[in-house]
Amino acid sequence: MNSIEEHRFFLKDTLRKSVDFRQTDQNRGVPVPPLQKPRKPDAKIIPLPARHQWKERIDRKDLLSAISERRSQRRFLAENLTLDELAFLLWATQGISDPSGKNPSLRTVPSAGARHSFETYLFVRRVSDLAPGLYRFLPVENALLFVSPVEHMADELTMACFGQRHAGSGAATFVWSCIPYRMEWRYSLCAHRVILLDAGHVCQNLYLACRAVDAGTCAIGAYDQEKIDTLLGVDGEEEFAVYLAPVGKV
Repeated sequence: MNSIEEHRFFLKDTLRKSVDFRQTDQNRGVPVPPLQKPRKPDAKIIPLPARHQWKERIDRKDLLSAISERRSQRRFLAENLTLDELAFLLWATQGISDPSGKNPSLRTVPSAGARHSFETYLFVRRVSDLAPGLYRFLPVENALLFVSPVEHMADELTMACFGQRHAGSGAATFVWSCIPYRMEWRYSLCAHRVILLDAGHVCQNLYLACRAVDAGTCAIGAYDQEKIDTLLGVDGEEEFAVYLAPVGKV
């Protein structure tokens, strides 16, 4: 099998026939991994507006219009996103949809086996009431965790995406990292294909949600893996970046 055929094989679900699912960590009784990355008790947390607080200030665009108007946008206005708008976009992409808020696996996007292997990081440049810097979304608390300041953020993101200037020109850049074991715990060797399928669900929701806040986005799949992982402060093995999308007013 040559290299192209090997990569095509990854697109198929043939592997499922050879995996003994009785031997997965789930079926061996290994405790389920958490659906949110732990944080330090003294971490700086910024609560986000709850859905009932922002829903009246988000344009009620009909689904047909949102789908038909969806476009990849690479040029953004030098305007801020509001905190309400950012909270809405985060809810639309990884928010908990369970009305009681007690089941973190019920999200606004589908995920294989409800395993939700992603963490959402934000490089914030222009968001009202938020200092610029790197943040991580905490869906269980509906809050942002401040990770670190980032010097020369726009330039760093542009370089990390091989010169794609729109990567750092938005009001905020979403970066989804993956913690593969969340999916491997249930699906073993079959986990990795469905992780990337899940990434598509997440980013499409971002595209559609942007239409309700007069914003746009452009998914980025070409990036310097080591550079992005270093910017995020993740180890590149047990957690690493898989997808990016800058967001800005258009």
